Amino acid sequence: MAGNDYGWYPGHMTKSIRAIREELKLVDLCIEVIDARVPLSSRNPDIDGLAKDKFRLIVMNKSDLADESKTKAWSDHFRSVGIETLSLCAKDKKASDAVKKAAVSVCREKIERDKKRGIVGRPIRAMVCGIPNVGKSTLINTITGKAPVRTGNKPGVTRNNQWVRTNAGIDLLDTPGLLWPKYEDKTVGMKLASIGSVNDQVINLVQLAGESIILIEKLYPGRLSEKYNAPEDAEPAEIIRCAGVRNGLILKGGEVDVQRASELVLSDLRSGKLGKITLEEP
Repeated sequence: MAGNDYGWYPGHMTKSIRAIREELKLVDLCIEVIDARVPLSSRNPDIDGLAKDKFRLIVMNKSDLADESKTKAWSDHFRSVGIETLSLCAKDKKASDAVKKAAVSVCREKIERDKKRGIVGRPIRAMVCGIPNVGKSTLINTITGKAPVRTGNKPGVTRNNQWVRTNAGIDLLDTPGLLWPKYEDKTVGMKLASIGSVNDQVINLVQLAGESIILIEKLYPGRLSEKYNAPEDAEPAEIIRCAGVRNGLILKGGEVDVQRASELVLSDLRSGKLGKITLEEP
């Protein structure tokens, strides 16, 4: 089995960081979108440094797929280090009002300062940033109520910074997804790959499914065995085999199609068919 290197750093990423550094001079607020299923792994450590002088808001997207108790624990953790946090599903229309309200609350000091200088009604200028495929563009589309920003379920769809005006007192800057060149902790790359933030085409999906199963079984014992009718103490390869049998993924000679069964397990994890799962704790 070929090994997996989950690092994914196309050339345009270096350019993105340079562009973001330039654009940050123009913004009041940095809205960092992360994935509620991997709140630590889906944060780019560069953003803390880049946005250290800006108002900050973390949006934990895809919270509808995440473990609610762990989402609350992560929200408490981020607030404890001074960053206001929202958990939501970017596709939900309610997300729009929640983000606007939070943005006004976080930027209250700036709004008051403007008022004293006689400036009233100036929109909050917010940069929306985060790693690929966490839902930045979806969130912007929900807030604007239309679809001006190209989105896709493939990492790296947004390539250029683009401003989007809303009628809600907030102007949004969409930025390309940012990953970083090397993960110090190899499990970070594995977790990102398992939720779809790394391009599947550059990964050994059979190995990724096996590693994901080990982690899920540790955090949610028995959940996969129950889902795929596997024995209680089944090894990852056996769970993949049972998933294949249960879903009719059989090759001509009667063997399970391990590649397709592995893809199915990952698809079930990403779509929430394995239940609400968060792969790390604060």
